[in-house]
Amino acid sequence: MYPIGRLLYSGLAAINRAPLEVDGISEIRFRCRPWDIDMFMEMNNGRILTLYDLGRFDLSIRVGLVKILKQNRWGLAVAGSSVRYRKRIRMFDKVLLRTQVLGTDEKWFFIAQSMWVNDQPCSSALVRTCVTSRGQSVPTKKVLEKLGKSHWPTPLPPWAVSWQQADETRPWPPIP
Repeated sequence: MYPIGRLLYSGLAAINRAPLEVDGISEIRFRCRPWDIDMFMEMNNGRILTLYDLGRFDLSIRVGLVKILKQNRWGLAVAGSSVRYRKRIRMFDKVLLRTQVLGTDEKWFFIAQSMWVNDQPCSSALVRTCVTSRGQSVPTKKVLEKLGKSHWPTPLPPWAVSWQQADETRPWPPIP
């Protein structure tokens, strides 16, 4: 089940937290709850992806993107992600979730996210997102202009470029 309570709490908390620059790092904290775990008594990988949504939500509010989305009747879409799971998150662990815009190209915003427990990285994600209008993506340059960041430097690190290039070679429609 989607964590509606956490979503509402995160949204209200983000409104009351300090604004961030586009390349600022959003940090939110939470505990791994019994409903987050799987049969192995660790946070479920699907729940991790859902909680990464909350990190992007916090960042979107704090950089002012949500206001721009409402004003322009735009939406957000996730078009791809790559996740690494390296350390288990156990029930009642205190988790720090970090979210940052890594860079952009003409169409995509690349978001880097990570979860930490006791100053140790547990998982990380690279997420490719875009702003949408009537089923089409809005160029990142236009979105950045609305955010007042038309000259924001946006080069991606080589590892993110490699991921994007590799993802473009995957067949669509998918197999199987």
